[in-house]
Amino acid sequence: KEGEILPPTIQRLMKGYNKYLRPFFDNGPVTVGMSLDIASIDTISEINMDYTATIFLRQRWTDERLVFEGNKSLSLDGRLVELLWVPDTFIVDSKKSFLHDITVENRLIRIFPNGTVLYALRITTTVACNMDLTKYPMDKQTCTLQLESWGYNINDVMFYWTRGNESVSGLDSLQLAQYTVEDHYTSVSEAIYETGRYPKLVFHFELKRSILYFILETYVPSSLLVVLSWVSFWISLSSVPARICIGVTTVLTMTTLMMGARTSLPNANCFIKAIDVYLGICFSFIFGALIEYAVAHFCTLSHSDAHMLMYRHHMHDFDDEMNGIVTTISTHASRAKRRKEPAATPPPAPASTELTVSPSSPSGSEPKPEASPPEPTNWCLTVLATLRKVLRFISCCHVENPHHIDNYSRVTFPLSFVMVNLLYWTYYLYF
Repeated sequence: KEGEILPPTIQRLMKGYNKYLRPFFDNGPVTVGMSLDIASIDTISEINMDYTATIFLRQRWTDERLVFEGNKSLSLDGRLVELLWVPDTFIVDSKKSFLHDITVENRLIRIFPNGTVLYALRITTTVACNMDLTKYPMDKQTCTLQLESWGYNINDVMFYWTRGNESVSGLDSLQLAQYTVEDHYTSVSEAIYETGRYPKLVFHFELKRSILYFILETYVPSSLLVVLSWVSFWISLSSVPARICIGVTTVLTMTTLMMGARTSLPNANCFIKAIDVYLGICFSFIFGALIEYAVAHFCTLSHSDAHMLMYRHHMHDFDDEMNGIVTTISTHASRAKRRKEPAATPPPAPASTELTVSPSSPSGSEPKPEASPPEPTNWCLTVLATLRKVLRFISCCHVENPHHIDNYSRVTFPLSFVMVNLLYWTYYLYF
């Protein structure tokens, strides 16, 4: 029979009950207490900047129309919620939510003798979470779960956490893939819209990313690629194929690693992430090792050409010296011949004796000193020597020994990489 569908107590409570009217308590707002049980946090997406969680939402309020005699509560079928007034609570930043209905709708209704109603739901929801990925993957993200009343303002309904920060449970036992829950707390506020002020409860939880996965997946391989690029410093400069092969292979492998590290992140964003900085540093060192060989090889070719030019210059100077010696010998021979010719003539006057002191003087009247070169020539030589020194200092082609470039690189590249790593990890871990 239709009258036997509901127990007599429920039939009496539902008689004259209007589910479209909220409970009135001393003409004040209805106070609704909230508590949460986090069953699981399934996914946390950096691409979509959201998280998906399954929660048990419990709401408590008092409806004087449901007071009955007795000392035991009444547990009703969840489908009877259609007969009662319930708060119009919604999740503010929810992108997609659904109520579980296997095997039946996961709802719970319990009425206590004093008119208190316990209403529990099992919900899976995807909630937006604004993330700051500047320090990714050494970042901490603070996400929220906000509960508001859709139609009732603060004059009709007031929300509160039943046990303060302890109103939310289940986070301590969660095992997340990349995160650990560091802290969580609750707060009470109001949402202000054009239509009025509405009650709002906010649950905050802080997630810290586990970096071990990224160390094994990205940081260690990229560092090993940098070390591999240094192997070329111990290979001879004449082994062009070997050194080019190492340089190009490490550059291409590093490029592939950089592209793979960005697949799990937003394609277009304004963040310069910590992992991007490190991959950029490693790529710079690998590319620098390739450029180092190009410079060293070029200096080797220039050094060999310089040796040929120096040899030709020395041969030219040697030819000039030989021509000078021959010229000097012929000059001395002519002077000796001139001395013999006046010796056959009678001895000249005493004044002529002074003229023989300088054989190079054709007239014998004004002797010239032989060891004083013209001053303009000395000034030109000084300027040319100075310019040559400046050009040798500026130009990298005038390396004394190109093999020293590899020797210096064996020390400077590792030391520089260690120093950059110290600065990088200190900044992103402690600042």
